[in-house]
Amino acid sequence: MDRFTALTVFRHVVDLGGFAAAARQLGLSPAAVSKNVAELEAHLATRLLNRTTRRMSLTEAGASYYEQVVRILDDLKEADRSMGPMQGAPSGTVRVSAPMSFTLICLADAIPRFLARYPELSLDLQMEDRRIDIVKEGFDLAIRGSDRLEDSSLVARPVMTLHHVLCGAPAYFAEHGIPESPDDLRRLECVQFTLSGHATEWSFQRGGQTQRVPVRGRYKVNSSLALCSALRGGHGVSLVPEVYVRDDLARGALQAVLEDWEPVKTHVYAIYPSRRHMLAKVRAFVDFLVEELGSDAVAEFS
Repeated sequence: MDRFTALTVFRHVVDLGGFAAAARQLGLSPAAVSKNVAELEAHLATRLLNRTTRRMSLTEAGASYYEQVVRILDDLKEADRSMGPMQGAPSGTVRVSAPMSFTLICLADAIPRFLARYPELSLDLQMEDRRIDIVKEGFDLAIRGSDRLEDSSLVARPVMTLHHVLCGAPAYFAEHGIPESPDDLRRLECVQFTLSGHATEWSFQRGGQTQRVPVRGRYKVNSSLALCSALRGGHGVSLVPEVYVRDDLARGALQAVLEDWEPVKTHVYAIYPSRRHMLAKVRAFVDFLVEELGSDAVAEFS
């Protein structure tokens, strides 16, 4: 069995909805198409297609296998294009995993510009806050607020720095007092973002001095959007990326405190598998991220 031919035949059978249509498209006989699919099923020891004289459909295993085959064939096509002496425009589908809050606040408005720039590219953007396995789950890249890599074959490219601000509702500070030093946070209700690397300890710097404060609170949450809602509602204080609360600060819904202390920063990275040799479609998206977000990598969001 020619594995590549069998995969190509299988994809065409599914895409075109039948063996005869696939045969015409590929210039093969219907018998050759049927043979390739049968040999592929024998190789996998799994039925991929349910077929009768009138109808054909994917099995559950076949549907899962089809999705992976499409990605593999598209990546091979893109790899061939990237090796050509005159590389064409990036094409195919870029599968990206990104945190929900970050994407909605910092990235979502830029996506139409990316798609307009690359008409041959499609974007499959999955917004989720869990830490995904890029290779196992078939993603081209992930956006993360950490350069900790679970696999040495992965690459982390910095695309942005999120500067944080300590803030809460003016009404909360009116009732509980404005902190004058990081130590004052020990007596305040601190809302903790559980997915951050500083969920239980906040770090502040001033004049070469670093002060770390263990924080506790009755509300722990894994959504920055929910955290900001709690702050606006008057429930405590928290360290939040400034860009997340910029409008709230401007209109007075939230108030920044300890502004003479510099809080922790979060560096945002594009994580991708080096084994893909930076396909053109991946490079296009990463370069776009740096272009759109990179100016904030050195700015203080002022």
